[in-house]
Amino acid sequence: MIRAIFFAAGLAILSLPALAATQAEAEAAIAAAQAAESAAVAAKAAWTTTETALTQARKALADGKWDEAIAAANEALAQAKLSVEQANEQKASWRNAVFR
Repeated sequence: MIRAIFFAAGLAILSLPALAATQAEAEAAIAAAQAAESAAVAAKAAWTTTETALTQARKALADGKWDEAIAAANEALAQAKLSVEQANEQKASWRNAVFR
């Protein structure tokens, strides 16, 4: 029984590096977030918090913290997409608010 527990614990420890993010994954996540932010800027809908999250992602990448970089890049990506969605919704709905 104890041998089985140690065996399972050893397997769990050996599988941990497989769960960690890589530099390439972090760079890809940041590139996707930057592209989405560029689209938001082009739509004149960029949020300031998106650039803050991208800055955090770049800093984490430079520090070798791939998991943190991916998390911050994913946050920036979500914010950029939401900002464009908000701008498109406002473009469509402002007409309903105008008195006729």
